[in-house]
This record gives sequence, C-alpha cells and structure tokens, in this order.
Amino acid sequence: MEDYLLKISIMLVPGLMAITFHEVAHGYVAWHFGDPTARMLGRLTINPLKHLDIVGTLMMLLIGIGWAKPVPVVAENLRNPARDMIWVAAAGPITNMVLAVLSAVVFRGLVGVVPAVPADGLAGMVLTPVLLMLIFSIYINLLLAIFNLLPIPPLDGGRIMVGILPRPLSDALAGLERFGMIIILLLVVTRIINPLILPLHSLAFDLLVGSGKFQILKPLMQ
Repeated sequence: MEDYLLKISIMLVPGLMAITFHEVAHGYVAWHFGDPTARMLGRLTINPLKHLDIVGTLMMLLIGIGWAKPVPVVAENLRNPARDMIWVAAAGPITNMVLAVLSAVVFRGLVGVVPAVPADGLAGMVLTPVLLMLIFSIYINLLLAIFNLLPIPPLDGGRIMVGILPRPLSDALAGLERFGMIIILLLVVTRIINPLILPLHSLAFDLLVGSGKFQILKPLMQ
C-alpha cells in the first residue's frame, strides 16, 4: 500500500501537467486562429481542476494513459476551418513532445549530480522523487503524443487526417467519429495497438533518457 501511494504521488503531478497543457494548447491555437470559445469558458488556464476528467485521471494512474475534458473548439469560428483545425489538433501532441524533451533535459542534468549527493541526506531524499517525476513526465508525455496521433477521430491524429485527406476520404473518416471512442476503447482493452505504439514509444524514450539510465527507475512503470 505504501509503495502504491508513493507511485501515485510521483505520477500525479507530471500526469496532470501532461493532460492539462495538452488541452490548453488546443485552446490557445484555436484562439489564435479565430475561435475564442475556450478563452470565454475559462479553459485557457493551467489550473488542472478546470480540465480534470475523473475517469480519465483514474485511467492514467491505473493503466498509464488517460485524458482530460476536451477543450471546446467551434470550427466555424476559425478563419480557415479545414486548414486551421489541423494546427489546432496538432497543438496537443506537439506540446506533449516539447514537455517530454524539456523533462529529459532537466533529468539528464540532474543525473549528472546524483553520484555527488548522499542518498540518505536531505538533498538525496529530495532528488530521488524529482528524478522519478521527470522520468514519468517523459514517459506519459511521449505516450500521450504518440497515442493521440493515431488516425482515429476524435483523437488528434484523426482530426489532422480529416483536414489533410481529399474530400470523399475526409468525409468518410469524419463519419467514424460517432464510433471513435468505442473503437479506441476496444483497441486499448484488447491491446491490439500495443505492437504499433510501444516500440515507437520505447525508441523515443531511450533517445531522450539515454541508454541504461532508465533501469534504476523502471519499477515506477511496473
């Protein structure tokens, strides 16, 4: 029980930051292109309580991937709906990638000072959970970016493809959005998407963290 509570405390902050910044990015880019809906509803804030979805947060803590309440975007308000919606959708995964890279930069910097810090001292007691939080930040941000780029509406990748594809294919893909969440849940529960997502995630993670440095912190992911 104590180990579980420790994992939750380490995962909660970077997990909430990942999904919050993802949604805020959608709202800011939509505002930039002419849709003020998210701003008017008070969703352009990094306060996670404004974006919190209880089920999505629990799923993130239980299975490692979750979601927030989607930021509302009214496509008709965008100056060029078809083109601008591509950028609005892409903003979330791009933001997660940026957060993963920033977390990796800080992690690599702190790992360099670990040998000089006594593990039983105050600095060591603070440094260890910070490193774990940074590791989970890299992990969850990469996972959210890759997962959301799957070409299935209402995921961001699906919305990007709707904006890119020729009209007949675009309309057909957009029509799948009614069943999108059912398809996504089936893919997650049956783990059919694992062979597609996990190798790419592992490759990106190893590139950011560095070979061998993840092993001492791997129990957090188990």
